[in-house]
Amino acid sequence: MNQEDYAPEDAYEAGDAAGEDAEATRREAGDAESSRASRGWWDRNADEYQNEHGAFLGDDRFVWGPEGLDEADAALLGPADSLKDKDVLEIGAGAAQCSRWLAAQGARPVALDLSHRQLQHALRIGEGVPLVEADAGRLPFRDASFDLACSAYGAVPFVADPVNVMCEVHRVLRPGGRWVFSVTHPIRWAFPDEPGPEGLSIAASYFDRTPYVEQDEQGHAVYVEHHRTLGDRIRDVVAGGFRLVDLVEPEWPAWNTQEWGGWSPLRGNLIPGTAIFVCERD
Repeated sequence: MNQEDYAPEDAYEAGDAAGEDAEATRREAGDAESSRASRGWWDRNADEYQNEHGAFLGDDRFVWGPEGLDEADAALLGPADSLKDKDVLEIGAGAAQCSRWLAAQGARPVALDLSHRQLQHALRIGEGVPLVEADAGRLPFRDASFDLACSAYGAVPFVADPVNVMCEVHRVLRPGGRWVFSVTHPIRWAFPDEPGPEGLSIAASYFDRTPYVEQDEQGHAVYVEHHRTLGDRIRDVVAGGFRLVDLVEPEWPAWNTQEWGGWSPLRGNLIPGTAIFVCERD
């Protein structure tokens, strides 16, 4: 991917969004265009993504990001023994690895994703978790259907209207419910998407919120990622009706020697790569 000075690093690594002919640019992209692009990109690239990252993600492990922070250790949704009999919605579930871990704790997860192909990988790995193909901005559930909601690098960075997603999650959560989601740390957008020393010099404005878009020869978006500053993300959470109770910035652990795209131990030890927002519905 020719990203020039643009540095989206979501989904752990964007990869080749639409083949070598995709043009990388920064331009406005609305909700409908972003949704179409995300569905198409993940349907085309799900096989490659699961092949490359499946071993790291595991089949039934809940990992919050490329640093490898595990929910079994972090307990951001609550202690593992408190998850039993909880109704949990995973948004942007991919192959539902996190949902399988939740089910093993006795929870009742539902794995939702925009991509049909990603959900086919969920079926390939194993049945037993309900799967729903739907857009995060239009959750097909009744009000107050879930106790908890979570998203590990799913949905939130790819939508043009994140407040709408927050409001939808708020709607389907019961009072006192917790909503935890992780995204690429906003500071990463100021740096080139490179794993080595060249990825440690600021190349773009952190405050430039123009979406990163890859488009085909006709100018149709085939991959879209939306940048929000850290303050923007917090304001989105509050506008959606939530109370922010924690903001976690995982440090890169010594055991993790993985390097892919712009992710590496070198960068991970110097600048944050992931931001995890822990929110509660009053």
